[in-house]
Amino acid sequence: MPELPEVEVTRRGVAPHLEGRTVSGVVLRHTGLRWPFPEGLHALLAGRVIRSTGRRGKYLLIHFDHGTLIVHLGMSGHLRILPPGIAPQKHDHFDLEVGGQVMRMTDPRRFGAILWHDLADGHIEEHLLLRSLGAEPLEDKFSARELFNQTRGRSAPIKQVLLAGDIVVGVGNIYASESLFKARINPKTPAGKISLARYERLAEAIRETLAAAIEQGGSTLRDFIAVNGQSGYFQQNYFVYNRTGEPCRICAAPIRQIKQGQRSTFYCVSCQK
Repeated sequence: MPELPEVEVTRRGVAPHLEGRTVSGVVLRHTGLRWPFPEGLHALLAGRVIRSTGRRGKYLLIHFDHGTLIVHLGMSGHLRILPPGIAPQKHDHFDLEVGGQVMRMTDPRRFGAILWHDLADGHIEEHLLLRSLGAEPLEDKFSARELFNQTRGRSAPIKQVLLAGDIVVGVGNIYASESLFKARINPKTPAGKISLARYERLAEAIRETLAAAIEQGGSTLRDFIAVNGQSGYFQQNYFVYNRTGEPCRICAAPIRQIKQGQRSTFYCVSCQK
């Protein structure tokens, strides 16, 4: 599944083609993706100017004066900027026609989403899918102190707490494993037993890991493709993720794999205590 870096790479890719431009049309194929398409979306957006783009967690936000288009890539979705007249393929479900180009969403598994939040319904942060999200890990609001304070009394493993998204958002499975390795913290450690000093290391590791992944275009996930048609290459720098049995790049001990909450976790038993 595309994680925060992949969504941010996508946002940066589409932003120059969208921001400040006028929507000329909307094409919807089928009735929806994970949820039905918003009713009357063409009438809502045609002739309207896109003011800016943003991202909240794994949600791409396209802001207009009267509301926000919310795009979620799901498990297999991606966006491309295409010239007009390119025939849609089987899994092309949504076109936003803007500035003489087309932003097309392709989603083979149809777990993505196209949603609309009207300004009359309040600030975008009040949307049902966004209101309970934690701090953005690359913004100042995210801190080791906040991690420490909000995990007091939590017995759940730190890896699961990171994935929950209520304290910090967008740290998915790949980057949680990588960040915990960088911070030298065992993913099975109860979150409430981690000291402030160790959370200082973890917060910095999360910021550095996500920033590096964005810089390198994200990871080459099974279905992720950036707007320019290329895959990211952060996976070439994985320390633990998907390296079961391979030697740790630091100590040469074999990388272990366990299941936590039905997700695979990778770690070094020697480096991560």
